Amino acid sequence: MNIETKCLHAGYTPKNTEPRVVPIVQSTTYVYDSTNDVAAVFDDPTKSLIYSRFENPTVMAVEDKIAALEGGIGAMCTSSGQAATMCSLLNILQSGDSFISTATVYGGTVNLFAVTFKKMGIECIFVSPDASEDEIKAAFKPNTKAVFGETIANPALTVFDIEKFAKIAHENNVPLIVDNTFPTPILCRPIEYGADIVIHSTSKYMDGHAVQVGGVIVDSGNFDWTCGKFPEFTEPDESYHGLIYTKAYGKAAYIIKARMQLMRDFGCYPSAQSAFYLNLGLETLAVRMKQYCENAQTVAEFLEANDKVESVNYPNLPSNPYHELAKKYLPMGTSGVISFVIKGGRSTAVKFMDSLSLASNEVHVADIRTCVLHPASATHRQLTDEQLAAAGINGGMIRFSVGLENINDILNDLKNAFAAL
Repeated sequence: MNIETKCLHAGYTPKNTEPRVVPIVQSTTYVYDSTNDVAAVFDDPTKSLIYSRFENPTVMAVEDKIAALEGGIGAMCTSSGQAATMCSLLNILQSGDSFISTATVYGGTVNLFAVTFKKMGIECIFVSPDASEDEIKAAFKPNTKAVFGETIANPALTVFDIEKFAKIAHENNVPLIVDNTFPTPILCRPIEYGADIVIHSTSKYMDGHAVQVGGVIVDSGNFDWTCGKFPEFTEPDESYHGLIYTKAYGKAAYIIKARMQLMRDFGCYPSAQSAFYLNLGLETLAVRMKQYCENAQTVAEFLEANDKVESVNYPNLPSNPYHELAKKYLPMGTSGVISFVIKGGRSTAVKFMDSLSLASNEVHVADIRTCVLHPASATHRQLTDEQLAAAGINGGMIRFSVGLENINDILNDLKNAFAAL
C-alpha cells in the first residue's frame, strides 16, 4: 500500500502528483463504509487501518522506509527504543522462558532484562560479547528462546560478532535480535550477517536532532517460526478467532503478530507528528553518518595522544581490540560515539565535563550537537558494581558523542577542558 492509498484510508485526498514530503495524518480514527467492513478489519487488522494506537499512515510510510534501509520485509515503530527492545522479545517470550544477552548492552536495557523481565518470570542469561562459541553454547537452556546483542554497545563500544552469535542461535533454533542504534543501516545491516530481528532507538542518529523519542523493530522475514519452539506462531490465536500467524502471513508472521498482539495491548505507538520529524532525519542520515565518523576519528586520535587520558575506546582506532571486527562489520566507520577514561577517576571526569562549553552535558547521544555524559552517574547509575564492571564501565569513563560542529571548535573545547584540570 503506497502513501497515497494509506492517506485515502484516513480521509486525506492527495493530488495527482506524489507529495514532496510525507503528509502528517493527524487522526486517531478512520471511517468505514459499513459495519461489516469494521468487523472484517477486527478479524484481520492487515486489511485496513483500525486506530492510531497501533497504525497510522504517516508512521507506516516511515516504517516502510526503515524496513527498506535495513533490508527487512516489514517494520513497526514504537514510542521509544526501550519499547522496541521490550516488544521485540515479548513477541516470542513468556513466563518460564529464558534468553541470552551480551553483558555490555545499554544500562537501561540491563535493567529491563535483569529486573523487569525477571518480575515477569523471564530469565536473562548474560554472557560476555567476547565469549567463545563453547561458552555461548553452554549458556543455552531448554527454555532459551532468543539471543540479543548490540552492534556497537552503549557506552562500552564493544563490537558484536553478529555472524558468530547468529550461527549459534540458529543451531539452537532461536532468532538473533540485534540493536543497531549506533551504526544505523548506513554503517551496518545486521540482517546481511544473519540477524533475524533488528531494532533501533530512533531517538538517536536516525532522528539526529533530539526532537522526538522513538524506536523501531525490523523483521528480516528469514527465521523459521515453524521450527517447533514457537507454538504461539503456529497454533491458533484465540484473541483473533483462531488465526494462525505462520499460515496467514508467512514470512511476515513475526512483525504482524507484534502489531496485532503487543501494539494492540500496549499501545506504545508513536504519533504522526513524531514520525514526520523522524522522516526528516532519515532523509539526511547517509550524509550525517559520514561526517560523524570523520569528526569522531579526529577526536579519538586527539584523545589517544593526550597524556591526561588513560585509555580511549573507539573501534575504528587500530589500537582498539575490536578493530578487526569493526573492519568486518563497519567498514565505513563506527559512528560518532567515543568513550574514554580520564586519569584521576570520577572526580576528575566530572571536573573535565563541567569545564566543557561547546559540548552539552545531557542524557542523550548521537545528536547533531556534541554531547557528553558520565555513564556511572547517569545511564548506568542503577547498576551494581559487578554489573558496571561487566558492562566495561568505571568511574573515570566519559561517553563523548561527537556532533557535526566544525572539528576545530570541538577540539578547542576539549583542549580548554583539559587545561582546566
